[in-house]
Amino acid sequence: MHADLSPLIAATATWLTRAYPPTGGAMSSALCEAQARQAVTAAALLRYPTPMDASLVAMAGPGGSARLDFLSNSDRRTPVPSEQRAWRTWVDEVVASWAACLLSSAELASAAVAGLADGATGAYRRLVSPDERDRQAAALLRHPDLLAPVAALHHGLLRARLGLPVPDLA
Repeated sequence: MHADLSPLIAATATWLTRAYPPTGGAMSSALCEAQARQAVTAAALLRYPTPMDASLVAMAGPGGSARLDFLSNSDRRTPVPSEQRAWRTWVDEVVASWAACLLSSAELASAAVAGLADGATGAYRRLVSPDERDRQAAALLRHPDLLAPVAALHHGLLRARLGLPVPDLA
């Protein structure tokens, strides 16, 4: 992984686990976080495959979570305290959308991990083949209906990036 993507991955995974929180205790929280981080890491590596891409997004900034907050109703549940606004600027909308697609579709998750240049497919086990405990811990994070507004934002772009047919929505 490109070191420049670390803040983007951390912020986007945090956003996902706050928008779609784990069900259960500390173990569920850790399992949900692991799945979110794996999905976001895979999505970020697909979105920014070269060190130059990573450097450019680090320099320009990924855009923030405002639109995602609106779509997931996160902005209406609880106002964002000022001390949490800084990390939210590192959330990448496209990466969050792609991660939502990967979390809600086994087909896309498998294709994405297979398409990664790092070849570390075993590092994405919880994403690609979650066990029952993983699924229970991340019930909201993996729920296709709940993720649909976020996943739909850039679903076609992800499918194109993976070389899969893009459905015609017209």
